[in-house]
Amino acid sequence: MSNQPEQSNIKKESFLSKILDVLSGSFAPIIGLLAGAGLLKALVAVLSMIGWLSSESGTYIVLSAAGGAVFYFLPVFLGISIANKLGANGYVGGVVGASLLTPEIVHLVDNGVGSIDFLGMPVLLADYSSTVFPIFIAMLVYAPLDKLLKKIIYKDIQMFINPMISLIILVPLTMLVFGPFGTLLGEGLGSIISFLSAKSGILAGAVLGSTWTFLSIAGLHWTVIPIAIANLATGSDPIIPMAAAAPFAQVGIAIAVFLKTRDKDLKALAASGIVPGGLAGTTEAISYGIILRYRRTMIYIIIAGAIGGAINGGLGVKMIEFVLPSLLSIPAFSPIGKYVIGIGVAFLLGFILTYVFGFEGKGKKQADNFNHLVVGVKPETIGSPLAGKVIQLSEVDDLLFATGTVGKGVAIEPEVGKIISPINGRVTSLFPTGHAIGITTNAGAEILIFIGVDTIKLNGQYFTSHVQQGDQIKQGDLLIEFDINAIQKAGYKTTTPVVITNSEEYLDVQATPGTTVKHNDDLIKLRTL
Repeated sequence: MSNQPEQSNIKKESFLSKILDVLSGSFAPIIGLLAGAGLLKALVAVLSMIGWLSSESGTYIVLSAAGGAVFYFLPVFLGISIANKLGANGYVGGVVGASLLTPEIVHLVDNGVGSIDFLGMPVLLADYSSTVFPIFIAMLVYAPLDKLLKKIIYKDIQMFINPMISLIILVPLTMLVFGPFGTLLGEGLGSIISFLSAKSGILAGAVLGSTWTFLSIAGLHWTVIPIAIANLATGSDPIIPMAAAAPFAQVGIAIAVFLKTRDKDLKALAASGIVPGGLAGTTEAISYGIILRYRRTMIYIIIAGAIGGAINGGLGVKMIEFVLPSLLSIPAFSPIGKYVIGIGVAFLLGFILTYVFGFEGKGKKQADNFNHLVVGVKPETIGSPLAGKVIQLSEVDDLLFATGTVGKGVAIEPEVGKIISPINGRVTSLFPTGHAIGITTNAGAEILIFIGVDTIKLNGQYFTSHVQQGDQIKQGDLLIEFDINAIQKAGYKTTTPVVITNSEEYLDVQATPGTTVKHNDDLIKLRTL
């Protein structure tokens, strides 16, 4: 590829993914905390409702404080995470968020004071606890301001002058402009969702329930979560109950696969996804290991998710505390009985459809059925996309790759943070987070290069894509760059599996001998009949 198209692709990728990248990178560090705290709040509410815990007791007050603190001070936590994501000072971001919640401001709001003045300009006061959008807008302004100050302020005094100037500018702007506008934006989006739900909760639930799995796989669910949290700030949220049908349908599919398959590796994979999916709402193992691999299950997840979501939408189910949908978080939804009906139907449909109709294509056999070998594929040698140490897939700390579920191949411990094209072909898939890429060679091999273990949680941080899905590529073209040191400092391994996802179409997938490779060295040989 020429340099000009490559630069164009970089700009397009950056422009289209910027907002999603900021959203995901900002919420990812605290989403577990939000879910855990929401679960605690739901538990306290249930204990109070059944009479085991008095709302006037010290125990209730302490546990309520533990569960509610992260939501009340959400602008502080988001200020820190957003600023960090944008490369600015996270502590300054946190202080900007905290300025909205200082006792002086809260006292005025609680006493019905509608406005104060700042240098003669009216400041409209509001309750900014649990809000999302005001601090997002403020941090989007702070990031370029911080970069500007680093350029124009003398280096030796930046440590205290930059934060002072930033606070002098940002806190008044947030109270004067960003706060009111962000509040209106959040309320507007919430009103639109509520309006659609009221007009046709069944339709809204069917659409959200059927697409949630694929939104999550693509990382697009991060655009919805802030709206759900903003809805909670004003009462309750209808979005997550409709989306909740999808993870329960996935668990149903996983249980059916576990009971039906005779493949030990697939059975182990399905089992590994059932417990975290059912008890914590984390379904990555099911999504990537089963749904994407066995395409028939995509139809099942669409059907089950749509019907379950339509039930919850039509019955007007609301989320009253932020949680990830799971068995343990059921008390966070109201009415509980109607919610259980919706997720129960989704679960049963996912299970029944998979168990009755199967999850593999009709007549699909394992690699010992040679009738389908060499159809559409030719023998070839795949070059190495990386430079580093070669290890066996079984040594990778990821069940999907270690068991060969995704496909046969090898893994590389990279020495250089560059992925180059190992072949001539086409980019068939590119994860929005930039940590994985799928390539199809001109000879028919389907290659997946997956950088690191659990690096999807970095939400694109430290990864730079130089191509787009659908691009034609030549051997040696630069595909992805990644920062090895930064990824490892963040606590993630950079072990990179290189697998042939259509391994069943080959007689043999053999790693070339050698313990180390350079870019373009022979890595995998593919043989057909």
